[in-house]
Amino acid sequence: MFKILKKRTLNENVKMMVIDAPYVARKAEPGQFIIFRIDENGERIPLTIADHDREKGTVTIIFQEVGKTTTCLGELEEGDSILDFVGPLGTASHFDNVKKVAVIGGGLGTAIAYPQAKKLHSMGAAVDVIAGFRNKDLIILEDEMKEVSDRLFITTDDGSNGNKGFVTDMLKKLIEEGNNYDLVIAIGPLIMMKFVSNLTKPYGIKTVVSMNPVMIDGTGMCGGCRVTVGGKTKFACVDGPDFDGHQIDFDEAMRRQNMYKTEEKESMEAHICRLGEMGNA
Repeated sequence: MFKILKKRTLNENVKMMVIDAPYVARKAEPGQFIIFRIDENGERIPLTIADHDREKGTVTIIFQEVGKTTTCLGELEEGDSILDFVGPLGTASHFDNVKKVAVIGGGLGTAIAYPQAKKLHSMGAAVDVIAGFRNKDLIILEDEMKEVSDRLFITTDDGSNGNKGFVTDMLKKLIEEGNNYDLVIAIGPLIMMKFVSNLTKPYGIKTVVSMNPVMIDGTGMCGGCRVTVGGKTKFACVDGPDFDGHQIDFDEAMRRQNMYKTEEKESMEAHICRLGEMGNA
């Protein structure tokens, strides 16, 4: 069992938990993930390792309550335990000879972009972080991102934080101002990563995206997390999750992402119904 040591609400639907998982913390690197299962009847869900502390033996996860399992996880409190917490899985991010980088997080993707920025900052790279949200109430990790970046730019779709626009607008502005990035890292919704990759391609800027398709076993055996990269099939759980953004078939990935929307909705509705029945008992 893996105990929840700390729980923090980041916004209405996003929570952060610090988990006691010393063996995972010992090997964890940016870009890797874990697969957890709340109990013996639960489904397996992948979550990126948002942070880790080797000395304390802890791993930090950040998640949005969007389905049955993440909602159930969000209902747990400090002191409760999770049955399975397996990792680190996936291939760690590699940053060779990177001197100047733009790290872009879209919505919850900011939680995944954070460890990337933290690692690059610790390596001495000049790090510009661009984080985009729908509105100011959804902004997360602002203080944390400030600590691991040279410059932090936060945009909102509605301009409620005083900086209206998309992450692509800010990235284009910075590039046109003469910022010569060795690397752009984009993590967030598929459509956002697609447009960031389309933007950087004419400039010849290497662009890495983090893919998070449906995963089951996390070892490449089930094939559920397959993505097409440069015309070839890759598995996000073992070949990724980092891939060349200019080689990803984003349209195919978006179609696959929507395959199980109906089942997810039905599962969530059933969970809500059961909660209602318990409340009336």
